[in-house]
Amino acid sequence: MNLTILSYATLSDFLSDIFGVNISLPIQTYGFFVAVAFITASFIMKLEYQRKEREGLMCPLYKVGTIGQKASAKELITSFFITFIICYKVVDVIFHYSEFSANAQDFLMSPRGSWGGGIICGLIAAGYTWYDKDKHKLPKPKTVIFKQMPHQLAGNLLVVAGIFGILGAKLFHNLENLDKFIADPIGELFSFSGLTFFGGLIVGGTAGALYLKKNNISSFHTLDCASPCIALGYALGRVGCQVSGDGCWGIVNNNPCPSWLPEWAWSYKFPHNVVNSGIPIEDCGGSHCHILSEGVYPTSLYESLMMLLIFGLLMLLRKKINFPGMLFGIYLTLQGVERLLIESIRVNNKFNLLGIEVTQAQIIATCLMLSGLTIIFLTWKYRERIKEITRPVEQIPDIKAEIIEENNKNR
Repeated sequence: MNLTILSYATLSDFLSDIFGVNISLPIQTYGFFVAVAFITASFIMKLEYQRKEREGLMCPLYKVGTIGQKASAKELITSFFITFIICYKVVDVIFHYSEFSANAQDFLMSPRGSWGGGIICGLIAAGYTWYDKDKHKLPKPKTVIFKQMPHQLAGNLLVVAGIFGILGAKLFHNLENLDKFIADPIGELFSFSGLTFFGGLIVGGTAGALYLKKNNISSFHTLDCASPCIALGYALGRVGCQVSGDGCWGIVNNNPCPSWLPEWAWSYKFPHNVVNSGIPIEDCGGSHCHILSEGVYPTSLYESLMMLLIFGLLMLLRKKINFPGMLFGIYLTLQGVERLLIESIRVNNKFNLLGIEVTQAQIIATCLMLSGLTIIFLTWKYRERIKEITRPVEQIPDIKAEIIEENNKNR
């Protein structure tokens, strides 16, 4: 098999090599697979919420609000400001697409933009906000009770967890690579590359937990719903690492390849990798023209396969285990074991801990594994108590008001 077939830094490289189509797309393959992972996880999360709702394990949510009001100054300003920020960049991208596609990261991180485009779009958005509120304005605003099902908030939950997850992944990556961060703090902080999954899991998980508490959604059932989603998302994200060659690879592997395994799945040189690591490729005219001098373990490929197996196992177990929280404990345990196994052949910065050289991932993976085993034990030991405290109870606000469906409140 041609070694270059699995390495594409951008979608443009893939389309050009496979289909012979030259389209300038500023989309890196790693970012593409991260987006696919997020969308897929959101879809599965929503389906799992709906399943638990049908089984009577999660009940509707209620909140008090007011309808029929005219648009407030705060709503108009917020609508204008958010749209202005987006269009400030988007309009400039439209009119200078060639510069954007040549180096999307520098373009987006620069202060340049279209003031005129941003202001016009902002005014249109504010005008539409005023029009929409005015269309549904009542002679006298009234208080109502909005009814929502948990699955309707699944997307919001994942957006909150995703945003803070990316921030956490960047934070933990910079902590793990302090020398690079100190040398170029601005560049490392705003770079699109360099993300640590465990950092994203910890920070994103914390933000998600706070969102659940604010909206009175069961954390036990949500964690069980999220477990297979995280596993699948991780697997898809690692596909992006493998295809783009983002530096998440293993140590040098010059051992003989087993006869039953393709060479590229045993020792791979990541040609045209997105981080331009290794030696120059002869007669290469693109912007990603490097290849590793020696083959390494394609650990991102191994992780994708292992996490797909974990995802499949969790999907099989999710209907068989009726102790809320236990599926999440199983996920944490398997995730910790998976990462501990892969760290033995993966390139990573090491720290001296009580005279033992360990990586940040090994420390966190060990904690996850121990936490998972503890959760499994506790959910089994206190299963009846957990079932009792997670029993769904509708909490309708004690006021005289009309109850309306949240998704139909403006109809």
